[in-house]
Amino acid sequence: MTTIWRSTLTLLGATTLTFGMAHAQGPELSATPAIEGEVLADHGRHTLRMGIGLSETSPQFLSSQYFGEILAQRTDGRITVNVFPNSQLGDDVQMMEMLQTGTLDMTYPSSSATTGYVQALSVFDLPFLLPSREAAIAVMQSDAAQNMLDAFEGTGLKALTFSENGYRQLSNSARPVATPDDVAGLNVRGLSVRTMQNPVHLAIWEALGANPTPMAFGELFSALEQGVVDGQENPWSTILTSNFNEVQDYGTETRHVYTPFIMMLSERTWNRMAPEYQELVLEAARQSAEYEIQLSAEYDDWSREQLEARGMQITRLDDEQLAAFQEAVQPVYTQWAPRIGEDLIAEIQQIVADHTSQ
Repeated sequence: MTTIWRSTLTLLGATTLTFGMAHAQGPELSATPAIEGEVLADHGRHTLRMGIGLSETSPQFLSSQYFGEILAQRTDGRITVNVFPNSQLGDDVQMMEMLQTGTLDMTYPSSSATTGYVQALSVFDLPFLLPSREAAIAVMQSDAAQNMLDAFEGTGLKALTFSENGYRQLSNSARPVATPDDVAGLNVRGLSVRTMQNPVHLAIWEALGANPTPMAFGELFSALEQGVVDGQENPWSTILTSNFNEVQDYGTETRHVYTPFIMMLSERTWNRMAPEYQELVLEAARQSAEYEIQLSAEYDDWSREQLEARGMQITRLDDEQLAAFQEAVQPVYTQWAPRIGEDLIAEIQQIVADHTSQ
């Protein structure tokens, strides 16, 4: 089988370092892996501007720095990467458009923001499709996933590799949520929940009785602070590093969607590179993706604990409560399976089943 990465995660035994954050000492994170390989011949100089949505404390940023370090060391400084965090250069959609025009070299969007280019990527937005991180990694390393990356050819975007955005969890400022009825509100109004500009995510929250509100990530903190929306859904690490706990009192461990990130390069930038440099960029992307997934795994549980320590009331769903959410969102499959491709969904489900049975 052709895999996206030449090896699965091998960093579990790596030495660790302590990562400092404002207000708290961070988790012990795996040290940046050693950079191996010879320095390439001189094929010119490239300065790559890379925009990402998350903060300097995120696994996405740390692994992007590692990506740049690999390229700099393997080219004796002839390729440099400047990373701009915190949506400084725009949201995911805007930065992908900048890649198409060549005004930005790289970005790192959630797969959910890319479905307008490759419809098949909507499979990652289906609720409760991937039951564990290990199953998700198996899917991201599959031929089906590689086909999705290859499908960007001709769009102006060169999709390099998948890494982990992670399991999305619900937070809100209105009330604790333990059932779909808590989302819908029943005798009170349903929650207004910020979502990405993604129709499957909208369908999920509509099925749960919420009022989903598409919004750029860079606008979200202010919208939560001002009460424009009650809540949002993101991985615990994103909720923490974005300081959403300052404006959100309640969290629920729904794990309703697992979405990857996709590291991307402008096709214009890619085409300006010598083949040897292209090969190195792809290799560095895959190595940094492994590192990002490792950091994300280490960060996830710690982030939830930190959110609780800082005052967020987090509800952990038991099997019965989780089943109620799963049942409530079944109409999303009825609506979207024909559009995404029932064969693709079945292929992903088979990969999950094979991995779970091992």
